[in-house]
Amino acid sequence: MERIILCMPHLSGKEIDFVKEAFADNWVVPLGPNVDGFEKDLEKFVNSEKSLNPEIHTESELCPPKSVVALSAGTAAVHLALVACGVGPGDEVIVQSFTFCASAHPVSYLGAIPVFVDSEEETWNMDPLLLEKAIEDRILQTGKKPKAIIPVALYGMPYKIEEIMEVARKYNIPVIEDAAEGFGSRYKGRVLGTFGKYGVLSFNGNKMITTSGGGALICGSLKEKKEILFYATQAREGYPYYQHEKIGYNYRMSNICAGIGRGQMTILNEHIAHHKMVQQLYCELLRDVEGITMHISPGIDYDSNFWLCTALLNPDLKIKGQDRVYLSPVKEAVGGAAGLINPAGTTHTDCEPDPNVEALRVALDKANIESRPLWKPMHVQPVYKNNPAYVNGVSVDLFRKGICLPAGPFVGKDEVKYIVETIKSSIC
Repeated sequence: MERIILCMPHLSGKEIDFVKEAFADNWVVPLGPNVDGFEKDLEKFVNSEKSLNPEIHTESELCPPKSVVALSAGTAAVHLALVACGVGPGDEVIVQSFTFCASAHPVSYLGAIPVFVDSEEETWNMDPLLLEKAIEDRILQTGKKPKAIIPVALYGMPYKIEEIMEVARKYNIPVIEDAAEGFGSRYKGRVLGTFGKYGVLSFNGNKMITTSGGGALICGSLKEKKEILFYATQAREGYPYYQHEKIGYNYRMSNICAGIGRGQMTILNEHIAHHKMVQQLYCELLRDVEGITMHISPGIDYDSNFWLCTALLNPDLKIKGQDRVYLSPVKEAVGGAAGLINPAGTTHTDCEPDPNVEALRVALDKANIESRPLWKPMHVQPVYKNNPAYVNGVSVDLFRKGICLPAGPFVGKDEVKYIVETIKSSIC
């Protein structure tokens, strides 16, 4: 069997037509018909009748149609949302700790300070109770409230939106939804990324749909979209020459990448349905395996896209070879990491997955199956060791016990059965 990748995109066949059209019309630049068309496709999706649920209070009572800006990366979308929220040097921004670094790094780009908040056990996302505690304590400690709140749809799972939005409204703090992993996930029928002031999407090569690289920012109005476009195109003023009165960025999506995205949008719903099918199959096949628990939605309101299917291993579960893991430093990329990495200088860090989790990852890798640990929480990352953090131990516990299993379009029923058989045969 060929190597089973965590999440590899499936092409519709229409991508090449849009790309050829861009070349034929000489639109090989960061603007053009594909960029405009892709944004319209995204706007149609996020503004679908199903997604605009009037029962859910958002930052806009009237809930006007959302606008979308196509950008070079999801990280760029986080960055520009922070800029638009007025975040600057010395400001504080509350960020979910249990996430990929791209949720936090843009805060640091601006000279601001990420303040990390731990997770609750149901969705694995930002704990609303800790969020309010963090806000109150930051006001007490600094004399001012944080400038923004960034909850994350970890592995596609919706966060406790109503509770988080209630806290945000109470203190009048804008919410930037990081739905990079949650494109197509919904809460009470409404698309993630449409609840806060801004919503972040990612179309990286391993996401629900891909533009090879790229992202988008969901904005609350056309006025906000124009402001984001201004900053995304080097903040050029309206003169017949280059006049700059503010710092801008080169963050616009290319017309070529947008062409890929237009083709991908035609099969988005198929991708989401496939991921849900894979999740259901894992749950069925692992149901009777003692010591392994799949992460599932906490209720019908939480409609996850299951970008990746995740499981927890009981510390008492024994995996073959777990006494031989972490014996030598890692010398190359592991677990989906792209490109070159710095070789590890030691065999251990002060916070790492349990030996049985690493042993299972190694066993799956030997069987030509890609897997990876859960995200290591930001508050235990060395680069953020001195940042304020409000923790309850949930995310570290999940990181120690958790593993991500393949869920992409090329992972069918036979592949899931093979993965589960490999897992079962690895148990002592």
